Amino acid sequence: MTPVDAVKFASAYGTWLKNYSGKDKLSVVIGRDARISGPMIHNLVVNTLVGLGIDVIDLGLSTTPTVEVAVPLEKADGGIILTASHNPKEWNALKLLNEKGEFVSAEEGKTILNIAANEDFNYANIDAIGSLIADNNSLEKHIEAILNYPLVNKKAIEAANFSIVLDAINSSGAFTVPALLHALGVKNITVLNEAMTGNFAHNPEPLKEHLTDLCSTVIKNKANIGIAVDPDV
Repeated sequence: MTPVDAVKFASAYGTWLKNYSGKDKLSVVIGRDARISGPMIHNLVVNTLVGLGIDVIDLGLSTTPTVEVAVPLEKADGGIILTASHNPKEWNALKLLNEKGEFVSAEEGKTILNIAANEDFNYANIDAIGSLIADNNSLEKHIEAILNYPLVNKKAIEAANFSIVLDAINSSGAFTVPALLHALGVKNITVLNEAMTGNFAHNPEPLKEHLTDLCSTVIKNKANIGIAVDPDV
């Protein structure tokens, strides 16, 4: 993804969202993984949305499900996760969400692509540009929602005294997954590839041949389970 791509498709998404919602003032939740290009793409996308007159609720380093949960929690009109999921480090992309925190439909995606192709963008005048709002509590809100979910039994998980190994693939899973596990009462956690550099220690595609360190560490530690996540968790 080039800088021009980031601006073009953020412009197309924001223009579509303004037309789709029919509202005068909108907000969009943004989060990213730890890819090397993340800060660059983040700045381009955020300021493009601001230029469209859209307020941006910025989660910073986050996860795909945290952004999805944050959209309805913050009563936002949409969301974008800046990530290329399991693709190698040279890739990046925009995952586009509607007001429910769900991925836009195929039909909506076609409309956004048409807007991008025609460069039919609807930028705001200078008195109506958007603002940037930092949100540092999104992960805590997401974890609280998980703990309150009826099917999650924290007491049973805590009593099981699990030993867990996590391959964080040098991205935001390094702090988000341990935070969730600790909240669930898991105390014995080993994190592999925890430096959030975006310089992935191995191909992020979760295939057996890419998870040899995780598998061997599970056996070595006599752990109950090993968890591998994509860079966007």
